[in-house]
Amino acid sequence: MSNFMIALILIISVITDLRSRKILNIVTLPAILVALIYHTFTPGLDGFLFSGKGFLVGLGLLLIPFLMKGIGAGDVKLLAAIGAWKGAMFVLYTAVYAGIIGGLVAVVVLVKNKRLGFTLKNMLFSLMFLKGVKGSLQISDNGNNSISIPYAVPIALGALLTFLMEAFL
Repeated sequence: MSNFMIALILIISVITDLRSRKILNIVTLPAILVALIYHTFTPGLDGFLFSGKGFLVGLGLLLIPFLMKGIGAGDVKLLAAIGAWKGAMFVLYTAVYAGIIGGLVAVVVLVKNKRLGFTLKNMLFSLMFLKGVKGSLQISDNGNNSISIPYAVPIALGALLTFLMEAFL
């Protein structure tokens, strides 16, 4: 059941993220709640701990990028929902694969838009001062220069790679 639920959640999230650049709470929050309930009633307390640990790992992996305004709250909740359904190790592998895929996509998009150097300078500033560049200090030369990608796509591809890894290893 958990594989079906993850597939459904990811398909809906990818579609809405591509169309409106939003991952809907009406998808992620019930998914988290149902996962916790499902895993509690199937194997009991061990299932609840499995689901809860996965939820916390999924939430924690994207919390700092979210706080630095580098990623949206929907992406954080989507990864937390994956963790609640599939556990800590699955969501950890998913996040690693999603990070690699998302990074590659971002580099391609930045090179295409001739923004790679500027973005690297912004990232260096953010890392040095642990401050997002969307706050009080705007480094961009004009207000409409932000480039972003719908991160549900790399998350879904990361989950797919993790499913394949589970199946063949």
